[in-house]
Formats: sequence, C-alpha cells, structure tokens
Amino acid sequence: MNIGIPKEIKASEYRVALTPRAVKKLADMGNKVYVEKNAGINSGFKDIEYKESGATIVSSAKQLYNKSKLIVKVKEPQKHEYDLINKDHILFCYLHLAADKSLTKMLLNRGTTGISFETVQLPDGSLPLLVPMSRVAGTLSSHIASNMLHKDKGGLGKLICGLPGVKPAKVLIIGGGTVGLSACEAAIGLNAEVTVVDINTEKLSFFYNKFGGKVKTLPSYPDIIYRECKDADILIGAVLIPGSKAPKIIKKDYIKNMQKGSVFIDVAIDQGGSGETSRPTTHDDPIYTVNEVIHYCVTNIPSLVAVSSTKYLSNEILPYVEMIADGKHETHLPLKKGINTKNGKLLIEL
Repeated sequence: MNIGIPKEIKASEYRVALTPRAVKKLADMGNKVYVEKNAGINSGFKDIEYKESGATIVSSAKQLYNKSKLIVKVKEPQKHEYDLINKDHILFCYLHLAADKSLTKMLLNRGTTGISFETVQLPDGSLPLLVPMSRVAGTLSSHIASNMLHKDKGGLGKLICGLPGVKPAKVLIIGGGTVGLSACEAAIGLNAEVTVVDINTEKLSFFYNKFGGKVKTLPSYPDIIYRECKDADILIGAVLIPGSKAPKIIKKDYIKNMQKGSVFIDVAIDQGGSGETSRPTTHDDPIYTVNEVIHYCVTNIPSLVAVSSTKYLSNEILPYVEMIADGKHETHLPLKKGINTKNGKLLIEL
C-alpha cells in the first residue's frame, strides 16, 4: 500500500506519526512510504533518515495526499487540509469527531474511511492507542499546573511540594483513568496533596491501594466535587467516555467557588472538555481566566515533549499501520472498532 506521513500543521504541533525506524519496517514489508519534507524535523528526525529508511520525500502535502492511500497523522486534519482528502483515502490519526462537527461533515461528504486512534479498542475495553498520549498528557498536566501556580503566571504563588512548616499544594483530579493516574503519579512525585474523584468505586480502591492511602479518594457526587474545588490549588479534568463528548462534570459554580489564582487544567478538551468554562487553546496562547481561575485547555499537550511523544506513539501505532496496509482493518476487531466513518456513514455514536 502507498502510505503517506504528512507534516503536522496544527498550531504548535511538533510531533510526527512515525519514526524512520517504523518507516523502514513498513518499507521492508513492500509498502511505498511517502514522507512530507521536514515532517519529522521538530521531533528530532531529518529527511535523510527517512530516505535512508526507504521513504520517498515529497515537497508538499498535496503531492503526498495524491500519491498515498493510507494517510498516517498524529492530529485531526485542519481545515487547510480538507481539500486534500478524498473517498479513496484511509485516514489513521486522532480524530476526536465528537468535538469537531466540521471535520465529521467533511469526512462523511467525501466518503473517506476515517480510523481514529482513540476508538481502537481491545476486547477488554482498553484503548491501546489513546493510552500512550494520555499518559504523557496526564504527567505533563501536573508539571504545567505547578508552573502556573507561580505568581508571574497569575497563580497563587504556591510551591506545589510545600516547605518545612508550609503545606503542599492540593491537587484535585476528576477522573481515575489513564490521564488521572499519570497526573496523580506526577503530583505525588512532586509531593503534592492529592485527591482523586471517580464514579467507579473499583478505581478508587485501586488508587487507595496503589498509593498506600497517601491519595485521598472520593466518589463522584456534585456536592463533593463542589466542596473539594473550593480548597483545590490545582484542578485537573481527566474524564473520558470513549468516542463521545466528555461530560461537563465541572460546573461554572464550581469554578466560581475556587480560589483566585488557582489552576484548572482540562485534559479532556480534545473531546470537548470536562468543564462548562472550558474552551480549546493552543501552545501559542495557552491560558485564559474565568473568575480569576487560570484555565489551561491546550488540545495537544503531548506536543510539548515531541521527541519522547513521537517515539512512544510510533511504537504503539506501528502494528496497526501494518495491519491496515495488509487490508485487515475490516476484520481485525480492535481496528474495526476504530473505524469512525466509511462510505459516507458515521459508524460511532457522538
């Protein structure tokens, strides 16, 4: 199959979908791989490395899309890319259709087969291609929030780890999935005081047992979240319903009740956000305030560590790219779950 790896054009998106090592494996299987010029430069990979791995370097996105059937990206196509996509393409990337009506409409109108990383699902219900970047985003969320607490950022002026005789910052995490766990591990590593809220009592038991009772665990009731938000220095939204819009768990009243200069990181913003006050931001302009609460709602957080993120993501998606190139996406059940659009039909519930 002809496989194309375009240069990402989303604002401040520095990742690339596949490394030269992954490209070599695809080329060795007999696939023709096209890589857009400088696609990997911000992830530490030069064009010559891709060329030596068996890829053909093309000078423009238009050339790449014209030559390729399978398009492997990181982020969803941007509006400037819509005209490049046609019914013969198979698009494999993070699509997040629940949060993007215009992209959904375009894919349906074109009849494109859209396979989304975040809805590929194993028989046990796990999401193998969402997990990697969720881990990165969750880890970064605690580090970013720690920085946002600094006074020069408009924050409270607290040190997340505290000091002798001074309490550490309180971190409240809503959602105990992959993002929540990674955010919790990072926050505990920074010696913060951490509370995790989740609707699933088994997850609460997992957090309690894993961290030896060091993490406070609470069930997800509106009055509990409202109360906990009042004292939180950092609030991390990490709620996910696979393939669907994130539920608006964090209400305007909760934000209004928070301390001035506290920080809200909405990691669920890719799927529409878990807060009523959330709206997508970019790395170029990452924050805004509501009721003097700092909001950070960047839709591609892992791009901040593009070298690490690219290697991690490439390793995880490569086996699935191989299967799609072999035409197995119609029969391989986890990949079949990942098909969001095909022949003008929407195959998932948004």
